[in-house]
Amino acid sequence: MKTVKKRRFVVLASVLLVALVAVFGVACGQVKRPDGGFGLLPPGAGAPEVVARGPSGEEVRLTALRGTAVIVYFYPQDETPGCTKEACAFRDAWKQLEKADIAVVGVSSNSAERHKEFQAKHQLPFPLASDDSGEIGAAYGVSKKLWGYDRVTFLVDRNGKVAHVWPSVDPGIHANEVMAEAARLP
Repeated sequence: MKTVKKRRFVVLASVLLVALVAVFGVACGQVKRPDGGFGLLPPGAGAPEVVARGPSGEEVRLTALRGTAVIVYFYPQDETPGCTKEACAFRDAWKQLEKADIAVVGVSSNSAERHKEFQAKHQLPFPLASDDSGEIGAAYGVSKKLWGYDRVTFLVDRNGKVAHVWPSVDPGIHANEVMAEAARLP
């Protein structure tokens, strides 16, 4: 009897292990984009559409911002320490960004209502996109985990092409890095 129970346990444990490996292998692998590519969009690729809401509720489309450099940054969650630090760094640099003709659009999987509260609480002057379906993240090749998107930033040039990608971001210094790179755009 003990042998049968032991075999059942081993079989069940093996099945569970295979399932976990499969789930984490898929979840941690590169994202397959709708354009057929894998992983983050590379520099030179056309930036997919992003539809966001500004602080007053107005719709902002990435395609409507052509002629302006745009920072499209993906972040995990509103109101977490790192995400708040990153958003507030862009807010604090807002006057410099405007002067340099650089727009900012934040993207997370949070709801539009939660974004509205986040924008109001931290006086964010730029739009946030609610990507609960995951379509925007998939188009950019950004991985999404249980807690939200990986922290990734794309600098989109004035012609709507990806000019630079930051696959890993330090929220405390990131706004300055992006502004320095944007200043080099033609």
